[in-house]
Amino acid sequence: MEAAAGEVISRNGSLDVLVNVAGGSGRRWGDGPTDGCTLEGWQRTLDLNLNSVFYCCKYGLQAMLPRKHGAIVNVSSVLGLVGGDADFATHAYAASKGGIISLTRSIASYYAPHGIRANVILPGLIATPMSRRAQDDLHIRRRLPHLQPLTGDFGHPEDVAHAAVYLASDESSFVTGAVLTVDGGWTVR
Repeated sequence: MEAAAGEVISRNGSLDVLVNVAGGSGRRWGDGPTDGCTLEGWQRTLDLNLNSVFYCCKYGLQAMLPRKHGAIVNVSSVLGLVGGDADFATHAYAASKGGIISLTRSIASYYAPHGIRANVILPGLIATPMSRRAQDDLHIRRRLPHLQPLTGDFGHPEDVAHAAVYLASDESSFVTGAVLTVDGGWTVR
């Protein structure tokens, strides 16, 4: 990540926006309810979802600080805010996504005097390859009107992308530390 930030600066002269949207499920390594979550599942999921965001923010901030300007947008999950029931019982995933919320808000508070903003987006169920398990599960599909009552369906990747563009742009120049849910109403219940 340090090399990537350096490459951006050498090509463009600065690093103004950092959007961290990579991540994934740790089910394949044994993520699940705490009592059954494997140690490998816990560690790999935190590495994939939280540690990766930390590394990107660390080197992104080092690049932004000299100019006293920048915007960081981290993508977390509603499960980082509300946890998950039996259908979404991946506790390492929830902990990693909750950690992204806390990390982002800490960055927002500390770096605001340096002209750097940090915000976090919490998507609900979005129709992407990562949510394929949920998309293919008839039980979860039947729950969508309760989980995401605004549409009763999966959100679209563009819903999250539009939020990220807003938070990265000058249109949100007075916004930092925001936790923006893009979840069709999941977290209002």
